[in-house]
This record gives sequence, structure tokens and C-alpha cells, in this order.
Amino acid sequence: MGISHSEAYAAAGVDIEAGYQGVKMMNRYVQRTLTADVISDLGGFGGLFSLDLHGLEKPVLVSGTDGVGTKQRIAQLMDRHDTVGIDCVAMCVNDIICCGAKPLFFLDYIAIGKNIPEKVVSLVSGVSEGCVRAGCALIGGEMAEHPGVMDPDDYDLSGFCVGLVDRPRMLDPESVREGDVLIGLASSGLHSNGYSLARKVCIEGRTEEELREAREDLGGQSILEVLLTPTRIYVKPVRAVMEQVPGGIRALAHITGGGITENLNRALPAGVNAEVDLGTWPIPPVVRFACEQANLSEAEALKTFNMGLGMVLIVDPAAAEAVEAALAAAGEETYRVGRIVAGEGEVQYANEGELF
Repeated sequence: MGISHSEAYAAAGVDIEAGYQGVKMMNRYVQRTLTADVISDLGGFGGLFSLDLHGLEKPVLVSGTDGVGTKQRIAQLMDRHDTVGIDCVAMCVNDIICCGAKPLFFLDYIAIGKNIPEKVVSLVSGVSEGCVRAGCALIGGEMAEHPGVMDPDDYDLSGFCVGLVDRPRMLDPESVREGDVLIGLASSGLHSNGYSLARKVCIEGRTEEELREAREDLGGQSILEVLLTPTRIYVKPVRAVMEQVPGGIRALAHITGGGITENLNRALPAGVNAEVDLGTWPIPPVVRFACEQANLSEAEALKTFNMGLGMVLIVDPAAAEAVEAALAAAGEETYRVGRIVAGEGEVQYANEGELF
């Protein structure tokens, strides 16, 4: 008597039935993200999305892809997997909002050593929550079991999103002018960047008890808790400003790997610099802690972590107060962190020595 298809795969370390069970379990998380433009069901060969281009002069599709990186090792240490999906969505949608695009839909990819349906569903629940926060639909994904290639407890989470913007309303660094104002939006911590360093200096050499104990210098949270704090998603407040103060935002910079120094310059044209006033915004305890543990200089810190700013808006000075009011109405704390000056497309700092 021959063995079944499922039995043959099981002998190779792949549990097909677990995959089917996981798809059924995750469906309710996918459903909460769906919009009227989604015209396919979970489980098809492709995710279908109907584009409404009414009223758009020259529609442009914008795409972005990213992963969670080594932050997912923190999730594995804590055996908590329902937040890194938020990070995965955030890293993609926060990128495409920088040209003014509205995220439409998202797809994820999970590579895992051993398919445990509850773990996969927990990961997807985080992706779902991120999509809800970004206002986009989760229309598909892939879960690939890799026995013999990955350790059973290991996984890698990544994804991509597609958004839409009308070309006349795109945010473009070429519109940035000398005298424009820099407005910073607070980060929730390290977000999803610098974790190879953060893990080395914050986790290695500490016992599990030390990693899980509440600390005063971390606001009463443990090291693992603060390191697992999800990345903030800025789509809705930025889109609100674009609707309420048209033309107020010239350009945006998502502060990710490389910190302020190596991200804000990406929103600058040739001929100007961004002058950032150090000491004009608060630094989250986990960021301060990671910098102290790594013994980073001020200059090193500014090109390693976001230092408490997850997004920087470059704003028309005549519209700055209106932009701040719209952001406040959307629940954002804002900080005037600098200005645009003549230069060569670089980031420079005033008040050196005042960062910490």
C-alpha cells in the first residue's frame, strides 16, 4: 500500500494539514482589513484589487517592500509573535507615504522552519493590525515551511505594499526651498532598525531574569518589552494633513536604518541642507539606553537609530502652524526640529552636544 501525498510530505518534514488549518484560522484577521475594492477571497492564486481612478489626473502606483529584520529574534525570545507584523507593514507603508501615496493593499511572506498554525496566525494577526492602522487591505500572502533549511523555531517575515497617488499631488524633494520648516513626529522607540547592534549591547551577556525584569530607566518596562514595541504607522496623520492643508508638506523623510543623518538627506534637492536643532525633541528611554550600552557618540547615534523621530516633514513655513494643528487633531505630538538652509543636499546639526 502506497503512502499518501500528505504522508510523503510529512516524512520530509512538511505538514500540509497544518498549512490548511492555518489558512482557515487566519481568515478572520484578513477579513478585518478588507475594503470594498478587494474582489478576491483568501486562498486564490492571486489577490485581486479594483482600482478606482475617478478624479485622478495622472494616477501613479507606488510600491514598497521590507522585512522585520533581526527584531523578530526578540519576538522569538519572548515567544510573542503578534506585534512584529505591525512592524512589517509599518516599514513598507511609512516608505510609500513619503511621496504622498495612499496604501491600497499589502501581501506578506512568512518563511518558517516548522509550521505551527497558532504561531503563523499570531504573525498574521499583527500584519492585519498594521493594515488596519494604515487603512490598507491584506489581500494575500505566502507561508513557506523550510525544514532542514531553517531551525524549527525560526522564521522570517517580510512583505510589500502598493499605493496610489495623483502625480500633481506627489510629494517631491525638488519642491523643498530654503526657509522651509522641519517638523518631527515622535517614534515609539527603536522601531525596526539597528537591532543587530541593540541585541548585541542590550541582550547578550544578560540572564533571562535580567531581560524580563521591570526597569526604572525604561519606564517600568523590561528590556525585552521595550525592544519589542511596534513601529509607529504615520499614514493616517500624514494623509490628513495632505487633505486639510494641500501643498503644506513639501517632502517627507522616514527615519529608518542610518538614522536622521542618512535618511533626511533623501528628502533634499541639491542646493540646500537640512539644519537640525539637537535637543528640541524627547528621546525615548529605550533609545537612550541602547546608545548608552553601545557607548555611541552623538554623531554615531544620529546615524544609527532614529533618536526619537520616526518621520520628519519638510513644510512650507507659511503653512507650518496649520500643519501642526492638523497633526495635533490626528493625535500626533509634533516638534519643530529645524529648517532648510543653503547647502549641498546634506544634514547638518545645530546645538551639537545637546542631543542627550
